[in-house]
Amino acid sequence: MIIALDGPAASGKGTLARQLAEHFGLRHLDTGLTYRAVAAALLARGLPLGDEAVAISVAQNLDLGNLDRNQLSAHEIGEAASRIAVLSGLREELVRLQRAFAEQEPGAVLDGRDIGTVVCPDATAKLFVTASPAARAKRRTDELNSKGIPADFNEILVDLERRDERDSTRKDSPLKPAENAHLLDTTEMDIDSAFRAAVDIVERARKTAVS
Repeated sequence: MIIALDGPAASGKGTLARQLAEHFGLRHLDTGLTYRAVAAALLARGLPLGDEAVAISVAQNLDLGNLDRNQLSAHEIGEAASRIAVLSGLREELVRLQRAFAEQEPGAVLDGRDIGTVVCPDATAKLFVTASPAARAKRRTDELNSKGIPADFNEILVDLERRDERDSTRKDSPLKPAENAHLLDTTEMDIDSAFRAAVDIVERARKTAVS
């Protein structure tokens, strides 16, 4: 079984993906971390972010089952990841690796921005998780503040809106719901409500796939 979750930053898709993976006994991959891992390696080695051949070489040596979310969460790594994500050859290589991860038994939960449309178009269940920009900015601000990291709501809101624009208008694999994806708007939901709604969506999709 493959479960695909797409959506903009801070929509809650990552938390939901981890919960769904645990609930259904599947492996989990945050595909955004694959871009962050490549970006982090390039930054650490002082290599240019625009050299596609070098970025692909780095990607081919990643262990997708062992990506450290905490180490890759730095803002500068996120900005670098967004820049290298426009490299078509790198995207193709990472999609190949992500797809191979998903197809290993017993299946997986993948979250990102093009899972249902590009990486796993035949996924058992597809969810497009979203929330208003203001709700997402508040969540990100609260998350950072809870870790003792100073965060400004307005700056985060502007950053999220800029990323939304960049992700939804890029030429390769733009952020958009798959045609048969189930929309899950978490603006007014707490995480427990969102999780229950997501499980219901997946269960219905499984029954439809079996029948």
